[in-house]
Amino acid sequence: MIGRGLAIQHDVIDLIRERYRRFGSVSWTGMLGTRSVLVVGPDAIEVVVNNRDKAFANGPGWEYFIGPFFNRGIMLLDFEEHLQHKQIMQQAFTRDMLRRYSIGLDAGITRGIATWQPGPNFALYDAVKQLLLDLATEVFVGAELGAQSDRINEAFVDTVVAGLSIVRANVPGGGWHRGLTGRALLEEYFRELLPAKRVSTTDDLMSVLCRAETPDGVGFSDDDIVNHMIFVLMAAHDTTTITSTTMAYYLGKHPEWQERLRTEVRNYGKSAIGYDDLEHLPLLDRVFREALRINPPVGLIMREAVKDTDILGQYVPAGTKLMVALIGTHRLPEFWSKPDEFDPDRFAPHRREDRAHPFLWSPFGGGVHKCIGLYFGGLQAKTILYQLLRNYRWSVARDYAPPMEYGTGLHPGDGLPVTLERLGSE
Repeated sequence: MIGRGLAIQHDVIDLIRERYRRFGSVSWTGMLGTRSVLVVGPDAIEVVVNNRDKAFANGPGWEYFIGPFFNRGIMLLDFEEHLQHKQIMQQAFTRDMLRRYSIGLDAGITRGIATWQPGPNFALYDAVKQLLLDLATEVFVGAELGAQSDRINEAFVDTVVAGLSIVRANVPGGGWHRGLTGRALLEEYFRELLPAKRVSTTDDLMSVLCRAETPDGVGFSDDDIVNHMIFVLMAAHDTTTITSTTMAYYLGKHPEWQERLRTEVRNYGKSAIGYDDLEHLPLLDRVFREALRINPPVGLIMREAVKDTDILGQYVPAGTKLMVALIGTHRLPEFWSKPDEFDPDRFAPHRREDRAHPFLWSPFGGGVHKCIGLYFGGLQAKTILYQLLRNYRWSVARDYAPPMEYGTGLHPGDGLPVTLERLGSE
């Protein structure tokens, strides 16, 4: 089981495609000490995420991996409770709120990247990760971390990485122990903020969640707000870092695409952009979609069967854990032309390879559990790339491929070194 877990970490895409060729869309496998069913392909994904007979649950599926660290986050709730929490939380992700967030995001991104020091071996992944932590704190919490930045950043990293610990016990010095310690630090941080946020009238996420209610007056408890803030801040920070740097890596490898986007940005002509500007940048959107196809920031989504059921006629007994392989499905040659190549034009209007099946491209999941922050995540990633294209040119060595590690998804373990050049007033 441990060997299979390491294979998934280092060779996940080839492993999934091999199993799909040998066994089809549904097959038994194992990961980190669990016997699981691997789900690959758009038809099988559709059955699981639409979950029409309520046979699959998120909470017990994710609990084994991240439950102790992201307890009762929105992704770990199910059925009626999940719908109620999502109804309340949705008030923080309306179009109007996204417009308000975008003002602070663009200003913070512009301010943050202006401090970057151009040169060779600039660690782009690390820089974007820190930038997004600061942005998430400012926009979601309405505060700057200041001296706490390093401690909070470390706590988030430890909680994300802990779910892949092979030694799953609270042993001092181990990954599981560091994750629990990180969770405790984050709980303390958000609980200290609660009294002020309960009376706040500002538009940061935490204040909005404190005020939000269902039409019949049901709101979040203090525990709910702490749990949701820890989860959402992690998701907004970690997954958008992966997407932004995947976009940047491929634009560094393909300078012709970088220049196409830079021309689009210059022709658009705005020094700052908001949420409504994104629909006017179609090439940037194609690159965003292609980055999510190649490397969805949550490449495997977890479920557990809560009753005997089947997937495409394959029997799945109650208690079975499922790994739904978005990352493998996004690379199946049966559906995508040259699936391992960077080709944003596959999303151009005259091609739209993703429209062959509604669940062929599903980086945000689907059904009632479709990511609540998908538009916010797109806003962050596209704004980062917009300002990068306006202010910098970057490249990577011709033969460079980053060594990938697994957290919420695959990310460069070496910090993604690029040669970064600041642009003049061209």
